[in-house]
Amino acid sequence: MVTLYRNYDRAELDVQYNARATVPDIQPILKKYADDSATARRTLDCALDVPFGDHPDELLDIFPAAGAAPGKPGAPVFVFIHGGYWRLLSKNESSGMAPAFTQAGAVVVSVNYSLAPAVTLDRIVDQNRRALAWVYRHIAEYGGDPARIHVCGSSAGGHLVGALLAGGWHASYDVPPGVVRGAAPLSGLFDLRPLVHTHINEWMRMSEADAIRNSPALHLPPNGCPLIVSYGESETDEFKRQSDDYLAAWRERGFPGRYVPMPGTNHFDIVLTLNDPTSPLTLAIFEQMGLAPSSPRIPGNLPSHD
Repeated sequence: MVTLYRNYDRAELDVQYNARATVPDIQPILKKYADDSATARRTLDCALDVPFGDHPDELLDIFPAAGAAPGKPGAPVFVFIHGGYWRLLSKNESSGMAPAFTQAGAVVVSVNYSLAPAVTLDRIVDQNRRALAWVYRHIAEYGGDPARIHVCGSSAGGHLVGALLAGGWHASYDVPPGVVRGAAPLSGLFDLRPLVHTHINEWMRMSEADAIRNSPALHLPPNGCPLIVSYGESETDEFKRQSDDYLAAWRERGFPGRYVPMPGTNHFDIVLTLNDPTSPLTLAIFEQMGLAPSSPRIPGNLPSHD
């Protein structure tokens, strides 16, 4: 056995980072993503396929807050970035939470981006940063407050949330360093170095330098917004560790952050709980965004996996 990362060999790393193998059948969950998002587009006020760049993949779906009207103060903005290991899904499966969040008073933005292996991770990160910059400059046109942008993403989307929180890129995109006011990466990947040694690199094609450059845990900002991390109960040890370590590093810098446990969920269906306004995760994000009275205090200590 040749250990490649944290005492794991190649076969063990493949197991640890194979999220799909942690559920018996992913297809019903993916169908639920698509069905719930289609219902949101059909039943809610929305602006679809809004371009934030020149590439055909660079599109947003925007759902104004319920009751939005000219002259009302701008609403907080919930930007959601989908997962799919940077090679699957789109915004079209990624707005299922819009009913709950718009009803609570938020503008919801679902981000589309190009997928690997057609593009590099550098390009995907760039697209999401440009999407955020577009939202900052234009969301007031849709009733949103550019001073209250919150970002959330699942799995690869959690990584991309981390890329938006990272320091050092804002001036190049003409946005202030504090453009993100709160964040909730779910099942995120924050240190990409182990992925270089897994089957994921068959489509990501990352060098060690690429992984280091795009690892949010290695590029923490000088100032950090409130952070919520969460993941499914049945996730692998490495997926859990990635979030735990990122939260620990965040808090060690003095930034506010907490872990929200979600018992009974997995890597994929935790996203579906965002459309439940009573779920612990949704309540925590509502509280972070100032959308609801303070919910019962959710433990802020790092989780135990004993």
